[in-house]
Amino acid sequence: MKQMKLHGMAGAFHAVLEDHSKSNLTMDEMISFLIEAEWDDRNNRRIARRVRTAKFRYKANVEQIDFTIHRNLDKNQLNRFAECAYVDKHENILITGSTGIGKSYIASALGNQACTVGYKVLYASTSKLFAMLKMARADGSYIREIARIEKMDLLILDDFGMQPLDSNNRIALMEIIEDRHGRRSTIIAAQLPVGSWHDAIGDKTIADAVLDRIVHNAYRIEMTGESLRKKLSTLN
Repeated sequence: MKQMKLHGMAGAFHAVLEDHSKSNLTMDEMISFLIEAEWDDRNNRRIARRVRTAKFRYKANVEQIDFTIHRNLDKNQLNRFAECAYVDKHENILITGSTGIGKSYIASALGNQACTVGYKVLYASTSKLFAMLKMARADGSYIREIARIEKMDLLILDDFGMQPLDSNNRIALMEIIEDRHGRRSTIIAAQLPVGSWHDAIGDKTIADAVLDRIVHNAYRIEMTGESLRKKLSTLN
């Protein structure tokens, strides 16, 4: 079994040998038990690979989101997002709010849930993503990187609008959003309210085109309240 890389099955068979309560399994029950163990093992490894590839900022999941803190979070809405129907429908989610309020954690939690369901996810700080694409232009791998981003079922852009965009970054943003529009889902987390995104992008023509594709039919999570990091530092 190990040589054939049936690691889940091998582990389950070893457990059967040590657990005498399973000694009375019929042949059909034994085969079913081993196959289910192999399936679970492979599925868990697939999820782990997707999570590693996504490179989330936080090890977060929807079940751990704290709804006792008043942040204008709708528990029913987030539970619906956890079903990932928005990914199937190629819809977007915009998360806004002040610094330290938990935007990145919620974005990571939704992305982690998408990985669990079976989707390919990429999480990136917007400034770091554009810096990577700038280097990709220099070494000739830009088109390949843009194609890789396009293939992701869910793209999470965190800290959007933190730094002004130059002409190359605006073009890259436009290409990413255009490639994904109606085909893939995007989550954008930003301190700036959506009404300020036009100015953050800079160029009027590109800003109009980008916002037209991501804002008007997107779900919005507009968080309010004080910084959680500030609260924790005060308690400490």
